Amino acid sequence: MRDVARAAGVAIATVSLVVHGQPGVSPATKRHVLEAVKQLGYSMPAASYPTQNQTVGLLIEKSAMPVMLDIFYGAVISGFQSEAQRQGFQVFLYMFDREKNNLESLRSQLTENVRGLVIANDGDVNSEMVIQLEALKLPLVLIENYVQGHELPCILGDNYTAGYMAMAHLLSLGHRSIAVLPGPTKYSSLQDRLRGCLAAAAEAGLLIPAERMPQSHSHHAKKGYFEMQEILRLPERPTGVVAISDKTAFGAMEAIKEAGLKIPGDIAIVSIDDVAEAAQANPPLTTVHIPKYEMGVLAMQKLQQLINEGSTLAVKSVLYAKLVVRASSGGPV
Repeated sequence: MRDVARAAGVAIATVSLVVHGQPGVSPATKRHVLEAVKQLGYSMPAASYPTQNQTVGLLIEKSAMPVMLDIFYGAVISGFQSEAQRQGFQVFLYMFDREKNNLESLRSQLTENVRGLVIANDGDVNSEMVIQLEALKLPLVLIENYVQGHELPCILGDNYTAGYMAMAHLLSLGHRSIAVLPGPTKYSSLQDRLRGCLAAAAEAGLLIPAERMPQSHSHHAKKGYFEMQEILRLPERPTGVVAISDKTAFGAMEAIKEAGLKIPGDIAIVSIDDVAEAAQANPPLTTVHIPKYEMGVLAMQKLQQLINEGSTLAVKSVLYAKLVVRASSGGPV
């Protein structure tokens, strides 16, 4: 799949959707992937679902698919798939609709070949969902989610530290007039980032006023753009901005440049994630690296341990963050 993804210019997760006949891919992208498969001389699987004895399920919320296949979760899924293949497992991709509460239908689609499940979801998994999944009597691992009261292995990025690092970097450059572009409150990973960010500011004696933390536009594709526009309408614009994610930062950078301002000359910006596009941004984006690919690899390793041994040592595994300094944050002010 990696060769096909490279030839088609898409994520491995996108190739997986196409070859297994799953929805969530535009017709144009699907045609592009199928052309790459043909050019490379590969053959499509005979059925939509894996039939080998070693199969693991990857659960993704249907509404999250556009987000998950591009920026953050594409790398997580790629790591999971690569490690699954290395261990001799096929990956069964299942998309559920939270609003329709159709997790029960998963039971009818799973075969005896499915050995375990991983949830990689762009949002919080609640206790009700976990109870339904536990009823399937299969090993279960969570990515970027932790559910209180359930002893389930989970793989997390160190989001609190990432937020702390992002704010601390701007403070170290001398910025005191700082805005924060937060994420939706229902996502604990983004809230952990925000808490770390505000903690670093508080330690420096800086209080971020409410007007400099605009309400998130949630799933809107250009939420960072609109949030930054709100900041730019304030009587006094900030000299620095912390964006809760790279995707938010990209929108904010567009709004800043559209207003005729320079990055970092007029406004410095720092973000969190370190997706591939961050290094190619104009200017290249300073961001805190979250080891996304490694999260997917570790999730599969934990699942394999559960399958083989029936237990796992660490319930919560946290992968550490690292600041990557690029041009968008500039030098001391």
